[in-house]
Amino acid sequence: MEKDREATEKRILKAAGEIIIENGFEKTGINAVAARAEVSKMLIYRYFGSMDGLLATYIRHHDFWINFSPDVPTIEYLGDFLKQMFREQITQLRKDKTLKKLYRWELSASNPMITELREKREEKGVLLIEMVSKLANSPKREVASMATLINAAISYLVLLEDFCPIYNEIPLQENKGWEQIMEGIDLLIDKWLEKALKS
Repeated sequence: MEKDREATEKRILKAAGEIIIENGFEKTGINAVAARAEVSKMLIYRYFGSMDGLLATYIRHHDFWINFSPDVPTIEYLGDFLKQMFREQITQLRKDKTLKKLYRWELSASNPMITELREKREEKGVLLIEMVSKLANSPKREVASMATLINAAISYLVLLEDFCPIYNEIPLQENKGWEQIMEGIDLLIDKWLEKALKS
């Protein structure tokens, strides 16, 4: 019975994602999702509570930070760990068109569901910052600033790429542009770590 529910939930979430990509967030409603997933509208309400609940579940299943579970590295591998982490964030967010649309929606709305998602990300972010701060023997405040700047830049540029082909002469719609951005992130991490380890 539990497996049936899990399979049905996956089908509903997949249908919601497909409709958001095809028609945009504004035209994605319970009726359309129910028809695409071949389930009753009442079942969606029972499983997710509302359309917002369905979208929150989608984000929870696909959000990079909420689902990020790091293997704590040793100090020797901290730089590689951080670089790989941000590369994976870029790859996932660029690849998942539905998540990008939902991020845009999240930036323009505020409700209890969005507040809960932000709190979950914040929780995970604080744990990561504490871990890195301890490993690098660096002030938490400094690590939080660096992480915020890099994460915010990635989120902004990934959301921008659909509408803006070039930013500071970097081609956002091409992989070579993102490789250039990742090289810049690597450089920032190397410089910060060099400074932190000298202190």
